[in-house]
Amino acid sequence: MSILVGSTELLDPHGAYAPHPAARAIAARDVLGSLESGCGVRGLDATAERLGEMRAFLGSDLDEIEGALATTGAGESLAHRSAQHLLAVGGKRLRPLCVALAARTGVGFTPAARELAIAVELVHAATLLHDDVVDLGEKRRGVDAARIVYGNAASIFGGDWLLVEALGRIRAAGLPDVLDRMLGVIKELVVAEALQLARRGRAGTSRDEYFEVARGKTASLFRWAMFAGARAGGVDGRACDALEAFGSDLGVAFQVVDDVLDVAGDSDVTGKSVLCDLREGKMTYPLIVAAERDPSVRRLLDDHVAPDAEISDAVIARLAAAASAPAVVAQCLATAEELCGAAIRSLDAVPPGRARSALESVAVATLHRSK
Repeated sequence: MSILVGSTELLDPHGAYAPHPAARAIAARDVLGSLESGCGVRGLDATAERLGEMRAFLGSDLDEIEGALATTGAGESLAHRSAQHLLAVGGKRLRPLCVALAARTGVGFTPAARELAIAVELVHAATLLHDDVVDLGEKRRGVDAARIVYGNAASIFGGDWLLVEALGRIRAAGLPDVLDRMLGVIKELVVAEALQLARRGRAGTSRDEYFEVARGKTASLFRWAMFAGARAGGVDGRACDALEAFGSDLGVAFQVVDDVLDVAGDSDVTGKSVLCDLREGKMTYPLIVAAERDPSVRRLLDDHVAPDAEISDAVIARLAAAASAPAVVAQCLATAEELCGAAIRSLDAVPPGRARSALESVAVATLHRSK
């Protein structure tokens, strides 16, 4: 679902990847384009049409967010360059989209909503800069990771800078509880990352452990995005709770689909090599399901997956085949579908309207994204 700049990508004077200005404009207009095309190729024409309508509905909102992100992090220090390097190559922007749609279930995309939408993307970007250092990641969104271009320390400081910038924007929005909630989310993110680190290379990761990390690492920001947007839009308590529930279920579904793409996606589209997560020692949902269905997969994991172990290409190929088996992928997508269905049902407490319909379409389209 990311917007990859492709042939519009250039090198800045410092050797970092920077998109041509036209790529910025495309990203701002077409944040939903990949979701729309993904639904189209799968025959979900009605959903694709609704996503196209959503782009027109939110066009100015998304332009404002993208414009602000283009200038955030501007500076000459390595921390600033590292931060801007990541922001410049675009991204899914799904979390800011959630803020905008939640706000529009109320009074609309207010100035406070704009600040919160930018803030949630900055927090997300900060976690990616940190993750790439922890995971020794080399690529991010199809280009060299910031740590490769500027070094590990610059990537860490860049993430720290974005985090402080995000908290400042949330405080400036001046809405009750929103900053406190974000501080709680950051704590969840740290705990989830620590759990994942502790379980790195552990073949015996259970479903419960997996979902515990997914709720803390991925769903927490989606949940906050919906809560923050609702607060900015003046949404009442019951509808606000419903929007939070939507964000929580959507976030876990998003992670499950992300894991499926790790084993069954087109690496040219996703920008990641097959089983990238396993190479980093992470047990993803398809591997957990494959090991439950086939004891030989569990034995293969037990024999070859260990902390700091180097997994051979032959073993990776065997695990990739098991995790991408049609029955395994179908079971994983059925889980994601259940979560998306629960997210949509949560919206019953939200007043009908274009924003609620748009959120329903986002949930359906998330299940069918290709990157």
